[in-house]
Amino acid sequence: MAKYTGINHLAMVTGDMDATVRFWRDLLGMRLVVGLGHPGYRHYFFEISDNDMIAFFEWPGVEPLDERDHGFPVKGKVGFDHISFGVASEDDLWELKDKLEAADIWCSEVVDHGFIHSIYAFDPNNIPIEFSSTVPGVDIRKTPVMVDSEPSAEGLKGPEPQPGVWPEVTDPTPEADKAVYEGEGHKVVEALEEGEK
Repeated sequence: MAKYTGINHLAMVTGDMDATVRFWRDLLGMRLVVGLGHPGYRHYFFEISDNDMIAFFEWPGVEPLDERDHGFPVKGKVGFDHISFGVASEDDLWELKDKLEAADIWCSEVVDHGFIHSIYAFDPNNIPIEFSSTVPGVDIRKTPVMVDSEPSAEGLKGPEPQPGVWPEVTDPTPEADKAVYEGEGHKVVEALEEGEK
């Protein structure tokens, strides 16, 4: 059985890479670990954790999504491209390719992206998915690289969060005001507690 290591990267879409870099790197503190691109195309990756990243394609003419509540269906504009699941080794990648093809599910050839090898497929809902194994000896997290031939102005500032881009917190929430509101996940805890009785 393939050993999954997490989400290699979530691939999203933006029409404004500079605003995206400022938000993910400077506001949220995720390092910009790779920037790919050429005129009319950019693909930047931000480090979420040791194993996980979020990436953005910048395409001309892309507009932000209409605002909507989380988890509610929407039609029209889109901000999602594909999900890439990290696997532990190249052998796991080939195992998954063989399984997908044995199940008569379309699967791409193994693609060499330099720092990862990937296969591509679709789930039953036609959600585009990717499985990626890292290339031994190539660690973009330890040594970020920018190979965009025309990098965004913000991308040129480097991988580390830039100070002074966003206002400092001057009025943090007092302990007495910190409240956590019950969501649907509370039912999971209740079921676990019932199972322990």
